[in-house]
Amino acid sequence: MEFYATLGSACTKPAVLDHMFRAGMTGARLNLSHTTLSRCTSLLKDGFWPAAKRAGLPKAHLILDMQGPELRIGELTNPIPLKPGDIILMGDGGIPVPKAVLEHAKPGQEISIDDSALLLQVRKASSSNLLCKVLRGGALRSRKSMSLPGAQMDAPTLTQADLDNLALAREFGVTHILQPFVRGRHDLEVLRQTLKDMGLEHLKIMAKIESQQGVEHLDSIIAMADEICIARGDLGNSMPLWKLPRVQKDIARRCREQGRPFCLVTQLLWSMEQRPVPTRAEVCDIYNGVLDGAASLMLTGETAVGRWPGQAMEYLVKTAREAQEAMKDEE
Repeated sequence: MEFYATLGSACTKPAVLDHMFRAGMTGARLNLSHTTLSRCTSLLKDGFWPAAKRAGLPKAHLILDMQGPELRIGELTNPIPLKPGDIILMGDGGIPVPKAVLEHAKPGQEISIDDSALLLQVRKASSSNLLCKVLRGGALRSRKSMSLPGAQMDAPTLTQADLDNLALAREFGVTHILQPFVRGRHDLEVLRQTLKDMGLEHLKIMAKIESQQGVEHLDSIIAMADEICIARGDLGNSMPLWKLPRVQKDIARRCREQGRPFCLVTQLLWSMEQRPVPTRAEVCDIYNGVLDGAASLMLTGETAVGRWPGQAMEYLVKTAREAQEAMKDEE
């Protein structure tokens, strides 16, 4: 079984990376929505790969999480505090957002930000601006993910930044590509052809299922991907949260039936961003994910920005191995 961390400011020190590898980490994700491969030269060449070698894992997995058709808030000078009832401007002269948001958001449309931590509703819309009311507030920060529940967005499979990062993939030892917001077979055909054209056809493709469109075309996506990633953050934004467990279970079942491995990600140990010990619900979630057949588990903010990255990896691995032992006992 594979255990992945997300690289970030919390795990740049060699001692932290060594701790994570000792705990059982087998690879790491680099989120390219916040950086580029070239900016991570020191983190990878002086940090991650030497730590992998010290751990006896010179062939550890390095996963590039592409920008793809994902929507994100633009760069902000400082975090913006939003309170319920506030009216804010998005677009020209306001909070920077992708052009696709301005094109598709209509009055009444909800806008979910940062895995639903913040929620807005469009009151007025034009080709250059959106006037929105804050329904659920908090601190709005740069580059946070955003989605328009129910809206069908038209965006390219790969951005120019994605292509620039792929051009450096071989140099940095990349092993996997994590494609976000896969909408159907076409997205993976585009990615596979691009990898072939760049001489990178050896890279494994992990397809993120994080929208209703992805769920609707799941069988064709399973057929084209090397691994499915059940990305519960934005997937949970696309539906009432109480429906998410059923959808997760269904995706897992269909992957098992078709012999396709799947990865489980998002908020597995979310509380450990701030606490050294997880909740009981979190360890039960991990345990059940393994029983459902997950081939890999991935931490995100817990290791990228959390206060306890090494401890989080320990809890992830130990809980998963406990589930694996239970499965052996039942055989």
